[in-house]
Amino acid sequence: MLLAFSCFFCVLSSFYILRPIREEMGIFGGRENLPWLFTATFVVMVLAATAYAWLVARVPRGRILPWAYHFFSVNLLLFFALWEWGVGRAVLARVYFVWVSVFNLLVVSVFWSLMADTFRSQQGKRLFGLVSAGGSAGAIAGPLLTALLVGRIGIAPLFLLSIALLQAAILLGSRFVRWAEREAPGTLQAQAADRLGGGPFAGFRAVVSSPYYLGMAGLMALYSICSTVVYFEQARIVGDALHEPAARTALFAKIDLAVNLVSAATQAFGTGWLLTWAGVGTGLALLPGLTSIGLVGLALWPTVGMIAAVQIGRRSVHYAVERPAREVLYTVVPPEDKYKAKGFLDTVVYRGADAIGGWLTTGLGALGLGAATVSIGAVPLAGIGIPLAYWMGRLLKDKERKRKETERWPVTDVAS
Repeated sequence: MLLAFSCFFCVLSSFYILRPIREEMGIFGGRENLPWLFTATFVVMVLAATAYAWLVARVPRGRILPWAYHFFSVNLLLFFALWEWGVGRAVLARVYFVWVSVFNLLVVSVFWSLMADTFRSQQGKRLFGLVSAGGSAGAIAGPLLTALLVGRIGIAPLFLLSIALLQAAILLGSRFVRWAEREAPGTLQAQAADRLGGGPFAGFRAVVSSPYYLGMAGLMALYSICSTVVYFEQARIVGDALHEPAARTALFAKIDLAVNLVSAATQAFGTGWLLTWAGVGTGLALLPGLTSIGLVGLALWPTVGMIAAVQIGRRSVHYAVERPAREVLYTVVPPEDKYKAKGFLDTVVYRGADAIGGWLTTGLGALGLGAATVSIGAVPLAGIGIPLAYWMGRLLKDKERKRKETERWPVTDVAS
């Protein structure tokens, strides 16, 4: 758990150094271009997810995390060079926005695939909150480093710092795999040296053929669409209220810091208890319930204070409770699906719903509907997530029971 905690700390520190820059780039690139940026992100995500599935099929499972993180480190080195050379800042801002939107989902998905492949369901309920706390601690350190250093060293050197943290995550992740293979064979659900095989579209086929994965896809899509509605409201409200890029970047960094302070405290003291005693279904249902309340609040009071409160509340619950609960769902699925189906859900479904939410919000605005109407219109979408969350909790219990029965009464060879 300590190795996983430390690895996730480095992963999210690396990302959160870059996140405040992305939020500013989204506004700098033009709010009217946000739907196109979300669509471009989806297209790039489909290509990236296909390449990732190809990698997963051919690389030993213990090497998936290092290979993926080395690739992104090279990308960051390229951004450092382009920024230093001053190449097309407006175009680079849009490219960077899309890249970071792909980067953050893939690096986190790769990490949690390894966790789901190592820990069993009951261990996940007990420990995933603590592992997530490592991410929240990193997500606190990242914005602090950005706020402290950007005024002194500028933006470009922050890319190098992000690379250093990714490299540290590789070392810790590799140590985690070696420890699990050597010291805890009972928790390692398959050998990390195994290659999963299969084609690049295996994840898609697994998702569309399983009610369990379709339920996950529904939760993911509803969350993402509602998040996009809130994100567009954030861009509109903050863009109208604050006209200086530095002021907007500082606000986004403060929101990130508040989110991760609340998340870390919840993960350390409440997540494990909640998922163990209240159940995964309850953990999943908290976020759509809070989202419904937040959307109503934005419709009634569209202010900087309200958007900050909604973002802090939603994202804190997402990181502290909903995300660990969602990762527990993967502890009971076959090893191949922990990488392929999970990768498809975490990336393509997520960013596809982002694009749908972006164009839906823009289209309703073009029809003359105000922001308040759009926010209220998204409330039923958030509400659907509550019964769906409890249904997924029941399906998880069924799978846990079947696994226990299989382990108690193993299938043996007929001849023996």
